[in-house]
Amino acid sequence: MPVQLNHTIVRVRDKRESATFLADILGLAEPVPYGPFLVVQVDNDVSLDFADDHGSSSSQHYAFLVSEPEFDEIFSRIRERELPYWADPMKSRPGEFNTNDGGRGVYWNEPGGHFLEIITRPYGSGS
Repeated sequence: MPVQLNHTIVRVRDKRESATFLADILGLAEPVPYGPFLVVQVDNDVSLDFADDHGSSSSQHYAFLVSEPEFDEIFSRIRERELPYWADPMKSRPGEFNTNDGGRGVYWNEPGGHFLEIITRPYGSGS
């Protein structure tokens, strides 16, 4: 069997708020409880297992590869919610998306402070 990422734990201030936010914004199934976690399943059999963190947590980055139609749907939900978004990870291009590698990409924060990204082309795949 090839090595595959199966799941990762995402520590947040409020697992219900963050897991529900991610599932809603990406158009995924509702989070499912599993032990102390709320699990968001993505389409490539990887899950993000949200856990309440009662200490200080550091911001992490999570990037999701999506199709062009999925980008349109997700980006529409970001704008409908009037969430701040950027074309770059340095947040120097607010209110824009990028066209890196011949695709599109955008960054935004989730309620727990993690930095999210959607891209339509993997990095390094374009000309």
